[in-house]
Amino acid sequence: MQKKFYLSQKDKKIGGVCGGLAEYFEVDPFMVRLVVFLAMFFGGVSFWVYIIIWLLAPKGPEVGGYLK
Repeated sequence: MQKKFYLSQKDKKIGGVCGGLAEYFEVDPFMVRLVVFLAMFFGGVSFWVYIIIWLLAPKGPEVGGYLK
């Protein structure tokens, strides 16, 4: 079965891009966020890449609702 990239619905801070990348590559989400932050700080281009991925990538499957 092929892996597919989705925006994370369970581990998202802003758009779910970093959480989705972490799930896809099976790494810690903090490390992905750190790399993206450093790339934005030192490179600048990754901000636009992040926005484009956020707009174009499909949302992941829902992970259940909240208990009330």
